[in-house]
Amino acid sequence: MINENKIRQIYKSNREQGFRLLVEYFQEPIYYYIRRLVVLHEDAEDVLQEVFIQIYRHWDQFRNESSLSTWSYRIATNEAINFLNEKRRKVFGNSSEITDVLENTLESDPWFCGDEIQAELQRAILKLTDRQRLIFNMKYFDDMTYEDIAEVLDVAVGTLKATYHNAVKKIEESMRIADNCF
Repeated sequence: MINENKIRQIYKSNREQGFRLLVEYFQEPIYYYIRRLVVLHEDAEDVLQEVFIQIYRHWDQFRNESSLSTWSYRIATNEAINFLNEKRRKVFGNSSEITDVLENTLESDPWFCGDEIQAELQRAILKLTDRQRLIFNMKYFDDMTYEDIAEVLDVAVGTLKATYHNAVKKIEESMRIADNCF
């Protein structure tokens, strides 16, 4: 069975094999994490590829002070944020209108496989601030602990709890409004 310790152990003796195991172990959860942030499948694939390039380049700098999971999510978070910022800059000149574009493309994406409630949830999540969206996704979808999220984002646990609570309230309100429209 593959786990983080096994990956680290194999990496010490065979870098290529260790990296292949890391990709196999983390590819799916990190893809879906990125996908929830950037929305489009093609964009998520591009960001995921960059994440694994960064992991490969910098694995020797990994100090084992955190888990491979936390370290990988930190890299994925940074790459997704960089991608979104670049997309904002190119398309809107740093405007926040990217949320509207992501919202409009959500259901037209052929890779989107959710029902109307899932689409409403995703639209509500897209209305959150970037920080709220990151924290909500890690806690709700990836089931990460506050401590792990704090390590990934380098933020105090108390701040995370408050941000998550506010994000949930905004999503509930957005879903209530959407429910009244049907």
